[in-house]
Amino acid sequence: MNVGIIGFGKTGKAVASVLLESKKTKLQWVVRRSRLLEHRSVPEFLGVESAEPGCIHSKEEFSADELFSRFPVDAVIDFSSESGLEYYGDAAADHGVTIVSAISNYQKTTLRRLHKLSKRTVVMHSPNITVGINFLLIAAKILKTIAPYTDIEVIEEHFKMKKEVSGTAKIIARTLGMEVESIKSVRAGGIIGVHEILFGFPYQTVRLKHESITREAFGNGILFAVENLKGKPKGFYSMEDLLLPYFKLQGSGSGWAEG
Repeated sequence: MNVGIIGFGKTGKAVASVLLESKKTKLQWVVRRSRLLEHRSVPEFLGVESAEPGCIHSKEEFSADELFSRFPVDAVIDFSSESGLEYYGDAAADHGVTIVSAISNYQKTTLRRLHKLSKRTVVMHSPNITVGINFLLIAAKILKTIAPYTDIEVIEEHFKMKKEVSGTAKIIARTLGMEVESIKSVRAGGIIGVHEILFGFPYQTVRLKHESITREAFGNGILFAVENLKGKPKGFYSMEDLLLPYFKLQGSGSGWAEG
């Protein structure tokens, strides 16, 4: 699958390295706001051995329509900012390019625009596109449905300089019907990101915990997304939509070994 990336910050670079190393995708290009690094090769810049073009372009160089016409891709991956959609959204839909957005904070108007674009092409949005976090969210919802009487706490840990409460933690809290103000935050050292959901039963405790070790985890999520969006009809999808089919396990009774 040919892909392009919008945005080349810390996370965009980490995702690009994962895509370059994968045999499932071919990185055609990266688009960034700045003209710095223009026409550089992403593999060469990141020090990754790859024959993929991965050319860096600036938004000023081409319109999105020109970009998709000259360098066709099957999917565009957005790790830029909320305004990035203004650059490529309509052109992607016109060219039938799948949109995979990993922007964490969209205004309601921008989300509405994403939904509108999904009538013309395949669109997926995930504020945190790691497989682990989205698995955690589904598992937490299932556990709360099984045992709605449990005490629930959401704890998030991040690097010392991060001031605001984690956006992912807010999503977890809202998903579980909790007040955002109840989130417990820890700030220390260079922690990239830890999210934990604690379920307090009367006689047992269940902890669901996810830890981001490096930003490459977002790249793994992108690979999962583009692979599972293949062949999907036009429409709006979430990571939950892609993960839920994997929860339909074929069981043969008790998992306990006999003997």
